[in-house]
Amino acid sequence: MTVCIDISQHPLIIDSRAHCSIVARNYMDNHFPNWENQLFPTKEKNFKNTSGKMTSIGTIIKEIAIPHRKGNIRLNPEFFVLDDAYTQGVWEQITRGCMA
Repeated sequence: MTVCIDISQHPLIIDSRAHCSIVARNYMDNHFPNWENQLFPTKEKNFKNTSGKMTSIGTIIKEIAIPHRKGNIRLNPEFFVLDDAYTQGVWEQITRGCMA
């Protein structure tokens, strides 16, 4: 699905069963200048998935506008920003660099 984030369109995968929302650091670097100024520290640094461990460098909140025929749906989810090179590689293979 394509959504609007910071006035530009981005692909987004929504998984209602997911434990948390994640985004790769390299995606943030490529699409959101100065995003690190909006980064919040987090106590929850490591997550486990079926492939191993994922490491978070912090969280970021981004307003998302989801197109809908009766008007856009606006959300403010918190994303864990992942700094793990292995996770980023897998992430980009699955989603081609989009947020989830």
